[in-house]
Amino acid sequence: MMKIFKDTFLLILLIFYGCQAPQADHGEGKSVFRYNESSGISSLDPAFARDQASIWAVHQLYGGLVEMNDALEPMPSIAKSWEIKENGLLYVFHLRQDVYFHNDGAFAGGKGRKVVAEDFVYSFKRIMDPTIASPGSWVFNTVDPTKNFNAPNDSTLEIYLKNSFPPFLGILSMQYCDVVPREALEKYGSDFRSHPVGSGPFIFKMWQEGVNLVFLKNPNYFEFENGSRLPHLDAILISFLGDKQSAFLEFIQGKLDFLSGIDASYKDELLTPDGKLKPKYAGKFKMDVKPYLNTEYLGILSDAKLSQVEKSPLKIKEIRQAINYGIDRKKMIEYLRNNIGIASEAGMVPPGLPSYDKEQVAGYTYSIKKASALLSKAGYPSGKGLPEITLYTTSNYVDLCEFIQNQLGLLGIKIKLESNQAAQHREMVAHSKLNFFRASWVADYPDAENYLALFYSKNFTPSGPNYTRFSNPTFDQLYEESLKETDMQKRKKFYIEMDNIIMEEAPVVVLYYDQSVRLSQNNITHLGNNGMNLLNLKRVIK
Repeated sequence: MMKIFKDTFLLILLIFYGCQAPQADHGEGKSVFRYNESSGISSLDPAFARDQASIWAVHQLYGGLVEMNDALEPMPSIAKSWEIKENGLLYVFHLRQDVYFHNDGAFAGGKGRKVVAEDFVYSFKRIMDPTIASPGSWVFNTVDPTKNFNAPNDSTLEIYLKNSFPPFLGILSMQYCDVVPREALEKYGSDFRSHPVGSGPFIFKMWQEGVNLVFLKNPNYFEFENGSRLPHLDAILISFLGDKQSAFLEFIQGKLDFLSGIDASYKDELLTPDGKLKPKYAGKFKMDVKPYLNTEYLGILSDAKLSQVEKSPLKIKEIRQAINYGIDRKKMIEYLRNNIGIASEAGMVPPGLPSYDKEQVAGYTYSIKKASALLSKAGYPSGKGLPEITLYTTSNYVDLCEFIQNQLGLLGIKIKLESNQAAQHREMVAHSKLNFFRASWVADYPDAENYLALFYSKNFTPSGPNYTRFSNPTFDQLYEESLKETDMQKRKKFYIEMDNIIMEEAPVVVLYYDQSVRLSQNNITHLGNNGMNLLNLKRVIK
């Protein structure tokens, strides 16, 4: 009852204050898009948009130079065009002249001013400032430390790189790179996290932390579609129900317009074993399943200089390969995930990226015969004499790891499971404390380089993302060559060759490629989706 009262109270406030926009043409009254964020939101400052909950909210409020479309291609946003010069070392962006920050007391007369190139210089340098401690500071690691950013005039921005980095446009589409106004940061300081001022399609209205968050339509947003100014929605209402089953019930009752992901608490209630909506829900709402740039895998510590690696049977390539052949991934997806996900038959690079190619990347398919032959070759026929191997995981993935334990047990490979708290698990992986661990990699930007960088020897953890501490001179050379190539088709060849090296050396056991599952009410249209699972509400009609 209290929850309903709070929602109603906020909606009354929403109507009282007005949406600063004409009456919507679709439906009666204002069109309010409602979704739940069970994990909560810690900040509305782009500098701290590190998790999906924050990224989704920030994306509605702010804008950047470029954005990704549903095909993961960079498209103009505040930058109407750009040029790449000096062999990929200079990016020149030409900005629109009709983009304004939201009206706010930080500006003279409370009226938002035009976004200019110097605002991006300020925003980017702020991300790099160590005193800000932004988790996104790494996004500008490729920027020349001396020339970095320059604004020769209000409509031109220059970015200088120290080395060619073809995925750079994808990085600029990340929410870390959204533009913020200096005036608002100086006025609100650390409170900017809860008093955001952007230039995006929606304007911040109010935030009752842990209860509800309200955004209103930006009546001055610069984008038009078919002659109508975006966005179509009048408001967004985000609730913070922590219990995912309760959020599911709210969606079923029509109190939420959108639900992302399938939680174990209601998975079997909603889906058939083959991943379809159960008949009682068919037609009552829409389900959209798309490839999601998230690769789930088991990591194997590979640095022979570490004593725990030297003592481990996993140092033997044939054993690593046997483990890869010994897991029936299709059965795992069917039994544990109701066929939501794609069983891996290729490499680390997932579907949705151009260099995913299960025809050219020699991944692993289930084969007891091949696994047994490899164990014999390693000197452990039927696993005899093979020491027990500990697989480390977290509570959310115990069922998956138990499946793997049983599968490998059929080969004679004895697996012991050890579950840790998620934060402790991440810390131990980052500091090379675990020989064999469950992990996943969600793309930061839509380029296969983001996955292959996990195996570049100069990225050894803890200073980089190479958690397996894999090192291979041929791989390193191909990786460095790929960064010099601007042609995507030529770069794809490098990526495929690198992925094949990873599969041959087997420092990982790729389990499956994730899929995003979105449920939406039948009256919601134009809710796009891409491999980054970004929530983009500016074109949505309710």
